[in-house]
Amino acid sequence: MDKLSFETDNFVKKNIEKIESLFPNVITEMKDEDGKLKKGIDFEKLKQELSEEIIEGDERYDFTWVGKKASVVEANKPIRKTLRPCIEESKNWETTENLYIEGDNLEVLKLLQESYLNSIKMIYIDPPYNTGNDFIYKDNFTIGKDEYDEQIGLYDEEENRLFQNTESNGRFHSDWCSMMYSRLKLAHSLLSEDGVIFISIDDNEVHNLRRLCDEVFGENNFVTNIIWQKKYSPQNDAKWFSDNHDFILCYAKNKDMWRPKLLPRSDKMNLRYSNPDNDPKGAWKLITLHAKSGNKSDFSYTFKNGYTWRPPSGTFARFSKETLSQYESEQKIWFGKDGNSTPAVKNYLSNVKQGVTPLTVWLYTDVGHTHEAKEDVKTCFDGISPFDTPKPVKLLKRLIHISGAADGPGLILDFFSGSSTTAHAVMQLNAEDGGNRKFIMINLPEPCSEDSEAYKVGYKNICEIGKERIRRAGEKINQEIINNNKQLKIGEEEKKPVDNGFRVFKVDSSNMKDVYYSADEYNQEMLSGLESNIKEDRTDLDLLYGIMLDWGLPLSLNHKIEKIDGIDIHIVDTNVLIACFAEKINEKVVKEIAKKQPIRAVFKDSSFASSPEKINIFEIFKLLAPTTTIKVI
Repeated sequence: MDKLSFETDNFVKKNIEKIESLFPNVITEMKDEDGKLKKGIDFEKLKQELSEEIIEGDERYDFTWVGKKASVVEANKPIRKTLRPCIEESKNWETTENLYIEGDNLEVLKLLQESYLNSIKMIYIDPPYNTGNDFIYKDNFTIGKDEYDEQIGLYDEEENRLFQNTESNGRFHSDWCSMMYSRLKLAHSLLSEDGVIFISIDDNEVHNLRRLCDEVFGENNFVTNIIWQKKYSPQNDAKWFSDNHDFILCYAKNKDMWRPKLLPRSDKMNLRYSNPDNDPKGAWKLITLHAKSGNKSDFSYTFKNGYTWRPPSGTFARFSKETLSQYESEQKIWFGKDGNSTPAVKNYLSNVKQGVTPLTVWLYTDVGHTHEAKEDVKTCFDGISPFDTPKPVKLLKRLIHISGAADGPGLILDFFSGSSTTAHAVMQLNAEDGGNRKFIMINLPEPCSEDSEAYKVGYKNICEIGKERIRRAGEKINQEIINNNKQLKIGEEEKKPVDNGFRVFKVDSSNMKDVYYSADEYNQEMLSGLESNIKEDRTDLDLLYGIMLDWGLPLSLNHKIEKIDGIDIHIVDTNVLIACFAEKINEKVVKEIAKKQPIRAVFKDSSFASSPEKINIFEIFKLLAPTTTIKVI
């Protein structure tokens, strides 16, 4: 009976396997740290396989920094961590499909690789801008705490790996690049093939971020650099220029498969169209027959009413005679209300492109500014502003709209989620257009400063602010839907409430004791003293969601508990997974589970007193559910 691994994939091993399938001759053997043989790459052979000529020297176009190789290793390194469900801090646990995950986003991105591979439609992140005053992650999981404290001078009670990256640091840009690179690599694999990522940044690191993204997503998948006017007035105390914009880099996973969704046409645009003759084809506006360029100037055309038209002096005919004849037969030619005006062509609103191609400069009048962003937060917190640097909800709504994430559900990920503006925008946009988008928010529970407004009103860390904002914003949005439904006109359809809940998960160490991973290092005498390979403080729900992660199942799947012969049975999404963690399971329970024909079934190793009992499980499933995959923990 197979065991679940409860360890994230070794991406180096997977990459070697991919290379082996293409170039088996470059595979060699080498010894690992324990002296055991493992597969490796002969890089000199691989280099030759990828070159038409013998390459001498190391000169090439490259973007590198101190610590780049280490950041690649860090991104690929497996971890033994899990996500523990926290129902008491969640909202609508049983029905919601949204997630809020607390923890180091590098670890969380690794843990989500199997469950959300190629599944995220849009990623938005607002990472640290590396201004010299903000905090970034120090990704080194191998050094001890004392050494870590000595190196960076900051290590909070929750052992969060944060440090203030000041410009006096000799690796000021390098540390920031390393932090971003590993996370972007993991984010890339989560994006769907038609997915897109938007990243907010300012002048400090936009040049490096562009090169990082060119390397991770491919230079050919760069879409645009959006300029967002974040301030509506100048700062007269600025030393050189008043900085009033930020950047938003946009990269597609595959540029050939993604196009921005058009923005809605404004009422002002549509006001140009009217229908004075009650044309059954709807509203229209006129297009003159002449233009500054076109057919030759000696052009003339005689209409069926006998009117001969020629372009005015210095202009040309906009349309050919064949086109004018077609328009005339389609009754698109307009001679004015009295029939004696200069002819023109009706251009119907229904034929116009039903949307506007997004521009690369976004004005604050359209998408909000930093002051409005703070007001968005204050609205949720009764006039209090517990977060210093949020983004406007309108800005995120536009990004989400043009991403095309609307149906399905369209999954939206923000792994520097801060005050949860992204979640707020998802719910608000769903309320407005009836979309079914779902969000995954990830944030480190960074402590609030004791002199901050947030701390003074009771919020100890940023995650508490983010979760509370989702609760309050979601309630407000659904209350507005209820109020509007009461005022509908005859024939108008009621809007449904949006999913304003979220399941909370928190990063923690593995559910399994060390013996689970290294049983061969324990002798029989040592094993006899261990009652279980599962940690004592872990609940059935901890185990269930750890199994779902290991098996690559979405954490939003519905889950219910049934009792069979007095024993709890956990059923995920009808028959996707059935798990039983009882200490003793009789044959009747096993048969009832098998009759449900689950795709996967999981039991505790200690649930069966002997090897014959385990063998009997296989026989029961072979008879009643032969396609079920069975594993033990």
